[in-house]
Amino acid sequence: MENSKEMRTWLDDMKLDHPLVIAGPCSAETEEQVLKIAHQLKDTDVNYYRAGIWKPRTRPGNFEGVGILGLKWLQKVKAETGLKTATEVANRAHVELALEHDIDLLWIGARTSVSPFIMQEIADALAGTDKIVLVKNPINPDLSLWLGGIERLHTAGIKNLGAIHRGFSTYEKTKYRNIPEWQLAIEFQNRFPDLPLINDPSHITGKRDMIFDVSQTALDLNFDGLMIETHFDPDNAWSDAAQQVTPDKLVQIMRDLKIRKESDPEAEYNKDLSNLRAQIDVIDAQLIETLGKRMKISDGIGALKKEKNVAVLQSTRWNEILGAMILEGESKGLSEEFVLKMFKAIHQESINHQEKIIKG
Repeated sequence: MENSKEMRTWLDDMKLDHPLVIAGPCSAETEEQVLKIAHQLKDTDVNYYRAGIWKPRTRPGNFEGVGILGLKWLQKVKAETGLKTATEVANRAHVELALEHDIDLLWIGARTSVSPFIMQEIADALAGTDKIVLVKNPINPDLSLWLGGIERLHTAGIKNLGAIHRGFSTYEKTKYRNIPEWQLAIEFQNRFPDLPLINDPSHITGKRDMIFDVSQTALDLNFDGLMIETHFDPDNAWSDAAQQVTPDKLVQIMRDLKIRKESDPEAEYNKDLSNLRAQIDVIDAQLIETLGKRMKISDGIGALKKEKNVAVLQSTRWNEILGAMILEGESKGLSEEFVLKMFKAIHQESINHQEKIIKG
């Protein structure tokens, strides 16, 4: 599969003056709930109304979706509001039912895209369809696996393709439900700049109060749209309650987001500059996160030294680290002067942490 301008045709043909917006409840719960939310989103920037019909729950016993009944509710949504519809499919049977009920956009979830076997099964079931098919990144940060799933669909003759960045699972506890790993999404764009890329801030954050910030970062990084879970009563939603926003809040988010528009002779320059600055912001945030983790380890070292009555400063160890980092820095195009200044500052902060522990 090679990048081409034709990959964007389905999105360009929509002639939107704003990012693509896919919104609706995490799960279709009742016919009343599905229709009520749809009518609240009818005259907004929402382009596709999403609702989970089959829900892949981590453990059995939780609500796993209403099934085929929900597809009939989505048909009513389209008939009553004119909104195009979208849902997740995870196997051949889901695909066949979704196509039978004329769902406009299908997406393949992170638990499905991780398996080449299932992706091939779905590709075979969708062969030649003119529906829009989006692939969420696999739960693990593997760009080849993500692209491989899309390539299987492309090989099956599916022209209207795109990707959804929903973050990656990690055992480590962070402020995100699924860590975004923005650098991987940036690499995706570098490889396939014309393949539409949608951000899913709901699943990245797991918290509704973080959705705006993640959405803004995505738009700054030239993402083509957003998928945001929306419910009129989020706190009482049957699944993923904490990450859903009300329709009114969604409208406010869309109104507040800063969207770059090409309106002056230097637009392309400004766009490229903003994108590069956004990439730097992402990496700077990662640096702070990494340094914070490093200092927590220093706290542990300080506690161990206190227990064993060992001096904080270990000159031999420090000189070994510094020498290794200078060589590593040179291989990355960093000057010796810069590496020395940076690691001396890090080392001093580490000593401060350890001394605080020992004196505490």
